[in-house]
Amino acid sequence: MTTQPANPFEMVAYVLSRQIEDHMIVYVGTGLPMVAAILARKTHAPHITLVYESGGQDPIAGDMPWSVGDPFTWRKSPIIQEMAYSFAQCYNGYVDIAFLGFAQIDMYGNINTHMIGDDFLNPKARLTGSGGNNDLSSLTEKMVLVGLQTPEKFVKKVDFITSVGHLTGGNSRKEAGLLGQGPVAVVTNAGVYDFEPATKRMRVKSLHPGVSFDLAQLATGFELLRPEGEIPVTETPSADVLEILRKEVDPRGVFISFPPK
Repeated sequence: MTTQPANPFEMVAYVLSRQIEDHMIVYVGTGLPMVAAILARKTHAPHITLVYESGGQDPIAGDMPWSVGDPFTWRKSPIIQEMAYSFAQCYNGYVDIAFLGFAQIDMYGNINTHMIGDDFLNPKARLTGSGGNNDLSSLTEKMVLVGLQTPEKFVKKVDFITSVGHLTGGNSRKEAGLLGQGPVAVVTNAGVYDFEPATKRMRVKSLHPGVSFDLAQLATGFELLRPEGEIPVTETPSADVLEILRKEVDPRGVFISFPPK
């Protein structure tokens, strides 16, 4: 039995997995969300259906895929669809939860993966763009956002809205005609955040062991809301769960090795 505590990547993967409930249909992207979905299936949510971005539907378990385009995401799948049809599953209400990363995120959960800078034609940095991210953020019932927490990433206003969160807060998302609940959680190396129900501003839900509110605020470029009373400490994975994560889910450390391979 392993005794080494969870490293930051393992902690994020575990917390992401806990966002998944049994019997959910889970839209899976490359990286730690893929680790989280497989971990959830092997632990507390054995009856989930995995929908991979590239079109594989609920493949039989095999080695850890290197990406959503890896053949393991199609292994004996009952159906393999083109990517456009895969995204259409969200529109038709067949996806319960999905995960998105970000280059920038604001207090309402709007995401930028397009560019850094204020000039679209001459940005400081050109990023990967949307891919299917806006489909997921606009159409999926629940979104969980995941990334590193720094003031450069957690900004008051994103330089470009690639994927919509709660727009300007309040009821603005619903008024814009978007489907689903939008972002329900943000998981970082510092903690877990939700969105205050009325304003839809980002709020601390729990902080990882050793992280104070002041430290989380220093890593954020806008004012974080805090819950009433004492801030909970994020649950850490048990030794049994870490054993499954390290020996069954990602034994070669494709995504959970720290520092990365």
